[in-house]
Amino acid sequence: MTDDIERLLRTEAPQVLGALVRRFGRFDIAEDAVQEALLAAGRDWPVHGVPENPRSRLIRIGYRRMVDMLRSEQARRRREHEAGMTELAMQEPARRPGPPQETDDSLTLLMLCCHPALSTTSQVALTLRAVGGLTTAEIAHAYGTTEATMGARIGRAKQRLVRAGARFTPPAGADQDERMAAVTQVLYLIFNEGYTATAGDELARVDLTREAIRLTRMLHASLPGDGEVTGLLALMLLTESRRTARTNGDHELVPLDEQDRTRWDPDLIREGTELIDGVWNRGAAGPYRLQAAIAAVHAAATSPGRTDWPQIAMLYLWLERLAPTAPVRLSRVVAVAQAYGPARGLALLDDLNRRHHLDRDPLTRQRERAVRAHLLHLTGDTAGAAALYRQAAGLTGNRVERRYLLDKAGRLG
Repeated sequence: MTDDIERLLRTEAPQVLGALVRRFGRFDIAEDAVQEALLAAGRDWPVHGVPENPRSRLIRIGYRRMVDMLRSEQARRRREHEAGMTELAMQEPARRPGPPQETDDSLTLLMLCCHPALSTTSQVALTLRAVGGLTTAEIAHAYGTTEATMGARIGRAKQRLVRAGARFTPPAGADQDERMAAVTQVLYLIFNEGYTATAGDELARVDLTREAIRLTRMLHASLPGDGEVTGLLALMLLTESRRTARTNGDHELVPLDEQDRTRWDPDLIREGTELIDGVWNRGAAGPYRLQAAIAAVHAAATSPGRTDWPQIAMLYLWLERLAPTAPVRLSRVVAVAQAYGPARGLALLDDLNRRHHLDRDPLTRQRERAVRAHLLHLTGDTAGAAALYRQAAGLTGNRVERRYLLDKAGRLG
């Protein structure tokens, strides 16, 4: 499949799904039908060309598959209301596939996939499949599991939505605010998993970072006035701008202070900086705007020595007050050490470990050892640093990161 067709299919996926759900009222079955329509188009269009109205063609394919699936369900269950729904879908002219509606269903689908009845893991998987148009195999590969396991997880998620009585309607009021928080968190998690994969032979999963950015652009287009959504998009763009410089020609990891900054993407930096500058004073900044501001400070530095570390340390302190998580606290340690010296960074790390146990938190226990090793090395304790680098290497499933840490340990003896 060509890249242009793949992008087209993933852009149309939520609109096709929305059309089918409105017509049939069955998200669980409609999502499967859309996947089959995308697969069929992915096989046919590279050979015979993209049809004049691709959305209408996808809706027609999905519609036919929906009818087949509902007939099959009718035969199994023999329920009168299912038979009535199927007949209505097939016989009433008003319900036959027609010109696609202009309604953009992307936001509604994102909200549905991030229903509070689902776990975060299920929200991520369902978002990638239903809104992103990724196949179960692609999602499974990205998360280091089997297609069967991921398929079962997605199936359970759809059944939970059915049991929870989820509707294809935009939530309102407090429910909308809660669901939006879940949507942004899911997109943030997808991007982070792509930027540094938890396992595998590659440092990054470009397919996931690209998809997270695409979906966040979609969300931003639906909510251009939302400062945190804008901040999230800015954060992704500014972070992604450094991707090609994070590894060298041998695919080995290159830390931030050693990267060739001429390889950073100036267009992404420009767009991300303009986005965060445009919303920085729009009310109180939230976690995504603060992280985007930190990324913008890094992007503005033409060399490591020109980085405004005191400002970054201040921004992390502000961020910690809003989002007191282990990763944020550990990042503040790094910024403080860069701004005020490794001894002060170690003192802060010791204090945070006493109070918050960063060295035992699943989100930071590996990176805590790597950070401490780096600071010990700077203070002259090479033996202690080497031992901790080896411990950190043993706690990561990413082979690129592991090689980097073991190489650091080996150079120290």
